Formats: sequence, C-alpha cells, structure tokens
Amino acid sequence: MILKKYCFLFFVFCIFQNSKAQEKESKTIDSVKTQKLDEIIISPLHVNNRLQNTPAAIGILSKKELLQNNATDITTVINTIPGVFMQSSNFTTTRISIRGIGARSPYGTNKIRAFYGSIPLTSGNSETVIDDIDLENIGQLEVIKGPLSSIYGAGLGGAILISPQLSKITGKNASVSSVFGSFGLLKNSLNYSLNKNNSSVNISYHNLKTDGWRENSSYKREGVTLAGELFRKENSKLTYFSNYTYLKAYIPSSITKEVFDSNPKLGAATWVASKGFKKYKSTLAGLAYDFKINDHLNNSTSIFVNYKDSNEPRPFDILRQYTFGTGGRTQFSGNFKISKVENQFIAGIEYFTDNYSGNTFENLYKTNNGQGSLQGKQLTETDQKRHFYNIFAQLRTLLSDQFEIQAGLNYNETHFELTNFLPNKTATEKYSYDGIFSPQLSFLFKPNQERTFYFSVSRGFSLPATEETLTSSGNINPDIKPESGYNFEAGGKFYFFNKNLYTEFAVYRMEIKDLLVAKRIGDDQYEGINAGKTFHEGIEVSAKHNWVINHFFTLNSFIGASLGKYEFKDFVDNGNDYSGNKLTGVAANKVNAGIILNTYLGIYFSADFQFTDKIPLNDANSAYSDSYHIINLKTGYRFEILPNLNTNLAFGINNVTDEKYASMILPNAVAVGNASPRYYYPGLPTNYYGTISLNYLF
Repeated sequence: MILKKYCFLFFVFCIFQNSKAQEKESKTIDSVKTQKLDEIIISPLHVNNRLQNTPAAIGILSKKELLQNNATDITTVINTIPGVFMQSSNFTTTRISIRGIGARSPYGTNKIRAFYGSIPLTSGNSETVIDDIDLENIGQLEVIKGPLSSIYGAGLGGAILISPQLSKITGKNASVSSVFGSFGLLKNSLNYSLNKNNSSVNISYHNLKTDGWRENSSYKREGVTLAGELFRKENSKLTYFSNYTYLKAYIPSSITKEVFDSNPKLGAATWVASKGFKKYKSTLAGLAYDFKINDHLNNSTSIFVNYKDSNEPRPFDILRQYTFGTGGRTQFSGNFKISKVENQFIAGIEYFTDNYSGNTFENLYKTNNGQGSLQGKQLTETDQKRHFYNIFAQLRTLLSDQFEIQAGLNYNETHFELTNFLPNKTATEKYSYDGIFSPQLSFLFKPNQERTFYFSVSRGFSLPATEETLTSSGNINPDIKPESGYNFEAGGKFYFFNKNLYTEFAVYRMEIKDLLVAKRIGDDQYEGINAGKTFHEGIEVSAKHNWVINHFFTLNSFIGASLGKYEFKDFVDNGNDYSGNKLTGVAANKVNAGIILNTYLGIYFSADFQFTDKIPLNDANSAYSDSYHIINLKTGYRFEILPNLNTNLAFGINNVTDEKYASMILPNAVAVGNASPRYYYPGLPTNYYGTISLNYLF
C-alpha cells in the first residue's frame, strides 16, 4: 500500500515537472490565455476580496470543483483542501476537523463556525451542519483555517463560508440533472434562474435517496432553495436566500473491529433492532442589504431566521428537539488615507439568539414485535436559551506597494439559560462567560503581483457545547471555561509560468489550553471538564496547474498535502496521564492529488487520489485505524444538442481498488459488557455512478 502511495505521488510529480518543460511550447498556442488560472475572489466578509492579499490559509472550492465527483456528497471534495479532514458515514453522520481542532467531538462538528451567505449554520449549541445545502446550490465554498476571530467570532478551528448560487447569466436559464448509482443511489435536480437588469431569482429543487450498503442505512433528503437579488442598482442591492430541507436517514451506527473485518455491512445490533433513524425539517432564510454610502464607506446589513424540528429514535431513548434561532449582522467597510497611507477597514456587530427545547422518551422497541421504535413515557424535558454578540473590527494598512499590515479585534459575550423540568420541580439556571477579546495581527510582503509572503498571529476560542457545560446531575458547571489558543502562522502564495501554476504553503503552530472534554457517563449523558492542553503544528502545501498540450488536449492537475503533529501537551483525565500522546480522532498526514484531461471535442477524463494516515482511536493511543488510499475515476462528454441546449453525460467509479477503510471513527468509544468498543464506521466499497444533465438558455 505504501509503495502504491509513493508511486502515485511520483506520477503526479512527473506531471508537474513535464508541464514545466512544456511551458515554452505552450506559450506559442493562442488558447493558453484562456487557460490561465483566474485570480480568486473571496467573500466580501474579508477586509479585501482577493485571496492574494489575505494573510491566511484559505481553501477555495469553486462550483466546478464541488461537482467534480458525483454531486451528492461533499466529503470527497472538501477533503482535497490541505489541513481539512471531513469524516462521513451514511451522509447524515459527519465530522469536520481543521488542523486537528474538533477531532474529538463524538458525533458532529463543533469548534468551527459556518455561514450560508450571512446566515450562521452553527447553532447556539456550537454544532455545525453543512450537509443540508445541496452542492448544486453552492456558488463557492471557502474554508478559513485557523482562528481569524476578528471577523467570525467563536471558532477555534476556523470558519466555512458557503456562497449561495446566484444567477450570473443575463436572461432565463433552466436545467435538469440526474445522478444514479450503486446501492440505489438516485438524485434528481431541477433549477430555474432569471437574471434581469435590476433583479434576479434562482430556484431549485433536489431529491436524493439511497438504499445504503449497510443494514439500516437507507437515506432520503429533499429540499428547495431560493436565492436572488432585488432592487439592484449601481450603489445598492437586496439579496435574499432561503433553504428548506426534509431528511429521514436510518442509522446503522458504529461497529467493533471484529465486525469491521468480517462483515462491515452489518449495523450495530441495537440500532438495527430499534430501526433507529434521524428525521427533521429545517428552514433557514435571510435578507442582506448592501449599500454604498459614498466613495469611501459601504454598509452591509443582514437578518436571518433558522428553524429545525427533529425526531431521533435511538436504542436507549427517543429524542425530540426543536430549535429556533434569529439574529442579525451589520458591518461598515471602506477606505481612508492618513498622510498618504491608504487604509481599508471593516467594523461591525453580530447578534445571535437561539431557543432550544429537547425531550427524551422511553423507546419500547423491544416490545414492539420487531416493528422498530415505539415511543413510551417521557423521561426528561430541557429548555435552553443562548445568545451572544460579537463586536469586530479589522484594519488593512498599505505602507507601500510591497508591505502591508492587517490588525483585527473581536469581543464576544455569551449568556445562556438552562431549564430542567423535573417531576414536581422546575429548575432554571442562568450563566454567562466572561467577555473574551480575540486579537489578530498580520504582516504581508508582496514583492510583485504574483508573489505574496505573510506572517500572522491570532487568538481564538470555542464555547462549550451543552453537554460540556453540565455536571453528572444535569446542572450547569460554573467552573467550565471556553477553550482558547494562539495561532502562529507563516505562508506564501505564488503564481508561476504566466499564471498557469498556482502554489501555496503554510506553516503553523497552535497551543490550545483549557481543553474541553465531554466524558461519557451514560448512553446519552456526558460530563464536561477542562482537562489540559493540546498542541497543533504542521505544514500545508498545494499546487494547481493548467497545461495546454496542443490545440486538442488540455491538462489540469492539482496536489495538496498536510503533514501535522497533533498531540496532548498536558492532559490528565480520570487519573490517567495522556500527556505526549497523539490527538484522538484525526489523521496527522493526508495527501490528495488529481488530474483532469479535457479535449476539444468535449470528452474529458479525471482521476483523483486520497491518502489518509492512521488515526488514534482513543486518548490512550492503544488502538489505531489503518491508513488507507482511495482512487476515483470519472469520464464524461459535454456537447450541444441544439443551439442554447447543452448536455453533460458522465460515468464514474469511486474506490476503484475496493479499499476497506473507516470513513469515520467514534473517538473514545466505550465497551459494553464483554464486547469490544465500537470505533468503526466502514466506508463504501467500490461503487459506480452515472450522471446526465441538460441546460437550456432561453
């Protein structure tokens, strides 16, 4: 397996070297100009919208890159970003970690903030779900790695910014697409857009389902997305966006090492017997008004609402949850000069409030004649109200054409109220965290328009999730603190060969103190403590290259690698000293590479490769998952049937070598009785898919 890994990396290296040797020849071809890598424009939430001028490591996925695989699962494409590791099982169970931050979360993503436009996708409970947004409704995705908290607030690992798909082509456009594949995979999508001088609308519907390849793993999701602009003028516009999702996904859960090796199709016995699943309806909507006050000052103000109603029958109980969140954000941006020194700035405030209600009931599946879950008497009832505000500012000072300084500051205050409804008693507790200041300072050196070097220091923090704030009795622990840490980072961004090659590197070092640990003390009971410190350091490199071979063939290639060292620096839990051990739940090293061969006729071929290192399964480092490599292949044909009617036919194979691997692991799984811990969520074996899409421009 190691030999295969290095052979493939050597192959990709040869591609880059060969493309360099062909550079002089390619310059003589007129079409090379169309093959240049475009300068990347990033979200307007930044103080400057050009990636080259941003002193931070930001992974960018364009719409084309997001749809490179089968347009159903974001995991494959987001993992091409160095330093980002997304684990997924059956679509509905996912975890994202950035540079090791968030790796020990049991079942979901926290310590990372995410936005859809200006709408937070991170709940008041610090949990983030991005899977509800269909890939075909995303214009661009950005992953900001590290605590750039001067703009984004609480998110020690970073932030994910998802731009809604807005119509860019003048006139009317309609499209339909279908994806079908192994294990009953079927996705149908419809899209209609209209773009006029002063307004636009984009509405889409999708329906995704699969039978699953494991026991109790069928999945169904459908959604409607609406986005567009109104009252669009030279100096102002009103942007609107909304998304509705219905999901029902059965949960096979994790399995032991023995079952993983012998028959990974099996689900956990109790989850299969109870027919455990997750079902919810989710709605989010927002308005954003952008207004140019004068040549030196702009304002962007947004408001949003987010609602979720979920039902999750589990073997040990049935969980019903309701969440209703609202909030707003306003920021001023602009420029000014002091003694001929140009300055750019962003300053504003963000407010968020979240009302949560959770109830648990007995699950009487054992007495339901094999029909699965059956709701019994109520066990608990809990309400939580959480609200916070961030005051933020960032300044960019251009000292000369080559040197600039960026500085930022964020102030956060968070308050919450927890109510437990107990028999003959209602207990309400209020709590707030001390205000947190998070500064950032960066230096950027730009010797020319194609080279950038930077150094950055920033402080970030992550608020505890609900279970991390509680004692074993269910009361608030007043001694719990947010995690916090400083990040030191140096990097560079470079264009070469007439902007046909783009490369990046970043070196970082971060120490997290007051590490939050949610110790499991029951089936769904946790107790949070601040247990120590973790240490995160690493190197990230990436490169993208376009090569015009001749008038008939063009070749695009990419490679990205992250080499990390994540470990406990000072960590004692339940009397056990884990100091010096590797951090649980994350692969220290990861490599992604790929090529796309395009032809003048519209026929194309792509291949991509992912290597993931072994993963520590528990804090004691007594068990590891195996390293693995995945190879995916795809070929397709784009052509025009009629004037203004285009189509794309494609066929792909994922996991070509039928690698057996854990697509997700459950950190620190607890053994029950004589059984082994259930660490493993097995990944898909070799699977096939086909796509067909039609696009008509009126």
